[in-house]
Formats: sequence, structure tokens, C-alpha cells
Amino acid sequence: MNTAERTAAIGIVIALALGALIGWAGGDGAEQVGGLSLFAVLTIIAFAVNVLAFVPSYLKRTEHYYDLTGSLTYITTTILALVLSSNRDTRSVIIALLVLIWAGRLGTFLFQRVKRSGGDGRFDKIKQSWLRFLMTWVLQGLWVTVTAGAAFAAISSGEKKSLGIVGILGLAVWILGFGIEAVSDNQKTAFKKDPANDGKFIDVGLWSWSRHPNYFGEITLWTGMAILALPALVGWQHVTLISPIFVTVLLTKISGLPMLERRANKKWGGQADYEAYKAATPVLIPRPPRS
Repeated sequence: MNTAERTAAIGIVIALALGALIGWAGGDGAEQVGGLSLFAVLTIIAFAVNVLAFVPSYLKRTEHYYDLTGSLTYITTTILALVLSSNRDTRSVIIALLVLIWAGRLGTFLFQRVKRSGGDGRFDKIKQSWLRFLMTWVLQGLWVTVTAGAAFAAISSGEKKSLGIVGILGLAVWILGFGIEAVSDNQKTAFKKDPANDGKFIDVGLWSWSRHPNYFGEITLWTGMAILALPALVGWQHVTLISPIFVTVLLTKISGLPMLERRANKKWGGQADYEAYKAATPVLIPRPPRS
């Protein structure tokens, strides 16, 4: 076992431990299913779906179904959360619908993107090692559990309250974030489809306001979800409010911005137009372009 594989093994253990911790905290005050909290059941399913999907993906050495599996995990666990909850309220239904809408749109978008491109360069080396490849699937199980943690906790919670001002505020923030993410994704897709833009970087639409508006939208919508879920949480379930923090750290420090910024600098770094774009455009938080 080389260094990369040892690191992967440690990563798997840590991810499972964190998943167990979130599963326990999110289950505080939650409804029970078969002797376990509903939240714990959802956590187990989130990891199980991804581990099962890993097997055929590794045998074929393909990452084509990675993002799709992530979205299907959100969809499956959300539907189960709503179906297995015996005390559904307006907040629970709204939260479930929001997660389903987001997962359906993003999953379809990412799957179509990887099919068009023929693959995802992030996995070129990783998928050759079963341990390193497995780690990415286990991490996806953790990603679903933590990111949707507040949503799952609110749906499964025994504490039911009216939507109220906080709930409406959370819904408004979610809609804003979802709109930014969807519009920026569509703008980039349209930009890349135009042959005249071959080899160019996108600097139009929301991409003239931020170098990564889709990530800003993602962070914003999960912040809205946490606000929407907050009134229904009790006890240790408040730990699940780490969701938007987790998303922010993941996208800005680990798998998102650092990698994409390195790729962009390698491809366009030194070009006058790209350097001017970088100097004028925030990396994440949108700002109207200067006239």
C-alpha cells in the first residue's frame, strides 16, 4: 500500500466516523424506525447507495455515474424521509420538494456534462486504485449526509412548528441561491456550445460578476435550507446546521475553487485579457462589473 492508498484508507475511516457522528446528532429527537432514528437510517442508506454504486463503476473504471449517483442518493433519502415520517408538516414537505428540485436539476446537468466531455479529469488516476476510488464514493455518502443534514433533521424531527418568518426567510434565500446556480450553469453551457468561444474563458452574464457564481449559488441555497430547517431542530440536531459551513469549506478550500483556479491559471495565466478579468472579478461573492 503506497502513501496515496494509505491516505485514502484514513480518509474512508474518518468519513465513516463523521457520518456516524452526524447520524447520531441528527437522530436526537427524531422519529424512530425499526429501533433506529429515522435520521440514522437515512445516513446508512446514503453511504450504502454510494458503496454499491462504486462496485460496477470500479469494474468498468468509469466515473460517468458518480454525480448521477450523488443526486439519486439525495432523491432516494429525501423521499424515504418524507414517506417514513409519521408527522409531516408544511415545512417538511417544502424542504423535501426543494431538495428534490435541486438534486434533479444538478444531477441531470452534471451527468450530461460528463457525457459530453467523455469523462472527468479529476478521476483519471484515482479510478485506477480501488481504495482511492472507493474513498471518493464514501466521501460522497458523507457529502449527502452532512449537506442535507439540516433538511433531514427537520423532516424527521418530532418538533413541528409553523413556517413563520424564519421559514419564509430561509425559503427566499434558497430560491435566490438556486436561481443563481441554475442561471450561471446554463450560461456556461451555452457559452461552451458556441464554436466561436472554443478555448476561451467565460466572462459574460453572472460570470462577469463572479469567477464562480455557481458555487456562490450552491452555498447560498444550503444556507437558506439551514435557516428554513432551524425552527424544527431540537437538542443535538443543531449540529446539522454545519451544512452550509461544510459546503463552503468543501467548495472554497478542498475540491472546488483551488482546483479550478489552478486549471484556469495553467490554461490562460499570463494572457492579458484573463489577468484583467481576474483583477476585476471577485473569485466567489458576486459584484457588479465596473463600467
